[in-house]
Amino acid sequence: MAVFNLRAYDDHEQIVFCRDVESGLKAIICVHNTNLGPAVGGCRMWDYNSDEGALIDALRLSRGMTYKNAMAGLQMGGGKSVIIGNSKTMKSEELFRAFGRFVDKLSGKYITAEDVGITPQDMAIVHKETDHVLGLEGKSGDPSPVTAYGVFTGLKAAVHHRLGRDDLDGLKVSVQGLGHVGYYLCRHLHEQGAQLVVTDINQESVDRVVDEFGATAVDTDEIYHQEVDVYAPCALGATINDNTIPKIQASVIAGAANNQLAEDRHGQILMEKGILYAPDYVINAGGIINVSFEENYDQAAALKKVDEIYGTLSEVFEASKSSGRPTNVIADEIARQRVADAKQK
Repeated sequence: MAVFNLRAYDDHEQIVFCRDVESGLKAIICVHNTNLGPAVGGCRMWDYNSDEGALIDALRLSRGMTYKNAMAGLQMGGGKSVIIGNSKTMKSEELFRAFGRFVDKLSGKYITAEDVGITPQDMAIVHKETDHVLGLEGKSGDPSPVTAYGVFTGLKAAVHHRLGRDDLDGLKVSVQGLGHVGYYLCRHLHEQGAQLVVTDINQESVDRVVDEFGATAVDTDEIYHQEVDVYAPCALGATINDNTIPKIQASVIAGAANNQLAEDRHGQILMEKGILYAPDYVINAGGIINVSFEENYDQAAALKKVDEIYGTLSEVFEASKSSGRPTNVIADEIARQRVADAKQK
C-alpha cells in the first residue's frame, strides 16, 4: 500500500499507524495540516472492509477537518483518527486507553474528540491516558445537537439562495441517515413546518422519526428518487456519485455527512444540473465550533459562532454564481488560502 501515491494523500504532515495487541486496537491517526493550530478532529470507529479503506477514509476526513476549521475561522488545524472495528462488539476500556496513549505520544499535535461510532463516554476513557481530548461530558459534551443546528442554519442559507425563500413551511426535505445529527436535524425541520422523507439502515431510528415528526419512510435505495426540494445526506460519505446524481430530484443538497462527493468533479455535474450543493465541511462545522469553546464552555457564545455558517455559505454561493464555478471548488480555494496565509505569519 503506497501511502504517498494514494489520491486521498494531500501532503499530510504525519500519519500514525497504531497497534496494541493486548486490547486489539488497530487505529490510524492522520495529521493533515497544523498551520492554523494543533490538528483537531474526531475519532471514528468503523468496521472497514480493508486497512486501505480505513486509511483513505482517515486521509480524506483529516483534509476535510483542515478546511472545515479554516472556513469556520478557528485557530485549529486538521486531523482525524479511525479505529478499525465493530463499535457494537469490540469496545473496551483497554482499547480506548491504548488509543489514548497513542494520542498522548503526539504531545498535543493532534487533539481527538468523538465521531461516528464513538460516544462522550468513550472519550472519557481516552482522557484517562491523555489531556488531548475535546467534547467531554461536563464541558461542551456531545457535539451532535450543535452540528445539527449548524446544518439547519446552512440549509436555510441554501434554500434562500436557490429557492428565494426564508421560511421552511411546507418545504420537502429528504434526510438520509437518522443518527444523532440526522435526528436533531429532523426535529429542527419539523418545528419549522418542513415535510420529511427519511431513511436509515436502523429501523428503530426510522420508526422514532416517523412517530415523532410525521415523516414518510422509504427504503435506503429510494431516497435518491424522491421529488423534494432538499436532499440532506447525513449518513456516511460518497453518496453523491455517478450512480446517484441522475436520480436526485432535489434543487438543493445540504446535509451533515462528511465527504459527500465521491469525487471533486461531481460538484461540477451538480452545478450543471442546477443543483445547489452546500460544501459539507462548511455546513457541518457546528460540532467542531462547539468543542472549540470547551474551556469555560458558553453555549450561547458557541451557537452565535455557529450562526456564522449562514453567512459563510452565502459567500460561497455568491462567488460560485458570479464565477460560474462549483461551490466545492470555491470553498476549497478559500480554505486553502486561509491555511497558506497562516503559514506565512
